[in-house]
Amino acid sequence: MQELKNADLIVNADGSIYHLGLRPEDIAETIILVGDPQRVAKVTKHFDSIEFTRQKREFITSTGRVGNKRMTVMATGIGVDNIDIVINELDALVNVDLKSRRIKEEHTALNFIRLGTSGAVRKDLPVASLVAANYGIGFDGLMLFYDQHLTDKTKGLQQNFNNYLSSINFNFPITPTFASASDKLLSKFQGDAWTNGITATATGFYAPQNRTIRAKSIIPDLFDQVEGFEYDGLNLTNLEMETSAIFGLSNILGHHALALNVILANRRTGDFAREPKEMEHKLIRAFFEVMG
Repeated sequence: MQELKNADLIVNADGSIYHLGLRPEDIAETIILVGDPQRVAKVTKHFDSIEFTRQKREFITSTGRVGNKRMTVMATGIGVDNIDIVINELDALVNVDLKSRRIKEEHTALNFIRLGTSGAVRKDLPVASLVAANYGIGFDGLMLFYDQHLTDKTKGLQQNFNNYLSSINFNFPITPTFASASDKLLSKFQGDAWTNGITATATGFYAPQNRTIRAKSIIPDLFDQVEGFEYDGLNLTNLEMETSAIFGLSNILGHHALALNVILANRRTGDFAREPKEMEHKLIRAFFEVMG
């Protein structure tokens, strides 16, 4: 196996990976991804013990145990550009020998679980709902730079969604990308507490999510256009800024990924959670009821 170039795999002088500042022993195989750095402490208060905490740039990482289960929680910051760094560097920690700079023969599969906040794009999905995404559709462009090999069901989503856009003569500014959640992880989050659906990922918070303050969006009718889409009994449920990249990179690199979101806003009705911090706690508690 050819040695990776220094400019491709950047290792710090202390042996840690470039942006995250982590070594292989610092992370568990189950990694909880949160956007807000303050949410790390909200997750780790459910840990029985914490063995490691580090911050480098906006990336905060804590590893500890819940009972006998070792888990890591990491703040990624906002957006798919950060997810591109996080997933690639976490993968390198377990699947590349950082000293020899060669890919390991034995592959390690990580479990990535996003705990995030999101906006509903359907009137029938109220604030405080918990969404477990079966698929991610990227309105962000990141995965266009990667060589993807989609599953048959994800290819079906791709074909159906593109046909749907054509049928309503809707030209989206970015070619959508498609990826799927891990069936292994998704199967754990079923039942009345969870809404299954398709999560869309935007490249920004304002115009890309149909928000206008002074700068106008070129897609002011985005939510009207996508509300009618259905695939495999699932609707497009919510819009946020990370899921498509987490799913897409995990699919390519052989990891398991799931995105769990609590709905803070309903973009169709204009409702917003009166107590958004309590909604975060609701999602975290629901996660540990299953995984704790």
